[in-house]
Amino acid sequence: MEPAIGLLELNSIAAGIQAGDAMVKKALVELLDARPVCPGKFIVLITGDVDAVTESMRAGEETGGDAVVDKLLLPNVHLSLFPAIAGAVEADYVEALGIIETVTVATTIVAADAAAKAADVLLTEIRLANGLGGKSFVLMIGDVSNVEASVAAGTLLAKEQGLLVRSVVIPALHEDMRQKLC
Repeated sequence: MEPAIGLLELNSIAAGIQAGDAMVKKALVELLDARPVCPGKFIVLITGDVDAVTESMRAGEETGGDAVVDKLLLPNVHLSLFPAIAGAVEADYVEALGIIETVTVATTIVAADAAAKAADVLLTEIRLANGLGGKSFVLMIGDVSNVEASVAAGTLLAKEQGLLVRSVVIPALHEDMRQKLC
């Protein structure tokens, strides 16, 4: 069984820390990330089995109260999201690079999951609002047709919700750019 991911985004640093603490105390979950993000918000990202993440999210929402501005519970998440969130993926060769940039953290996680499930790509980075004015993005590599299919699948929901900033597929990424990005 694939794990679930839970995310709370709060408009208060103090409320975010308090909610994150309640989340990890409530159920057996792994805390993937808990930190301030631009513009003055706080995110808490957890993983575990669906029941534990659901229980933990309830505790976080209750504790965070009106400071909660966004939330996500994504069951059966694709396993490639975890190393990409951690920034632990490197690639020696890139035939094509796909980029999905969204307005929210939650939307980027959903887009990355859909992209990874749509075609044979490698997620190399999921940047969650770190120094981005609250925006987030996912980078993926693979052959051109798979990257195109993954980007299309990943952008579908973001477009429908009006939360897509931009998506791009770059075939034959220059080596200098690959060294900086992948």
